[in-house]
Amino acid sequence: MALWRAVTRTVSPLKRHRKAASAAPKHAEPKPGPPARPASPLAVTATLNPAPKAKPREPALAPLDRRSKQKLARGRQAIDARIDLHGRTQGEAHAVLLRFLQRAQANGAKTVLVITGKGRNPANERGVLKRQVPMWLALPEFRGLVVGFAEAAVGHGGAGALYVRVRRSK
Repeated sequence: MALWRAVTRTVSPLKRHRKAASAAPKHAEPKPGPPARPASPLAVTATLNPAPKAKPREPALAPLDRRSKQKLARGRQAIDARIDLHGRTQGEAHAVLLRFLQRAQANGAKTVLVITGKGRNPANERGVLKRQVPMWLALPEFRGLVVGFAEAAVGHGGAGALYVRVRRSK
């Protein structure tokens, strides 16, 4: 409480109105007035720690729409490339998937199939890659490569595979 009282003693209310401040010409010199008061500790802190610059935002993921998914499942829309991650460790699979998506983007692929497998025992949720790959696709390093993804149709692997929409290269 004492700290708050000490801070409020150093603060004074603004005397100018907003309309008067905005109506003043920008190139006019300030009028002579009373001597400047020392800055409050809060003002000094604000000037020493400027707000961080905003980072460019990664594009958001958009799920595949129902119609696109149907076209892929029925073979009316081509799958441009496929990768099978079976038998790989998480580290290997992550690196291979990143390189694969970079290559697919460079080659102008629109949709790719990523086969993760269901795992040894889906009831116990042991499919590590099945759980990890969707999380990886949402990471910032993949956002520039991926528009969105959805579970594949039964004919393409069902719950053990993903349709991935590849972002166009710039």
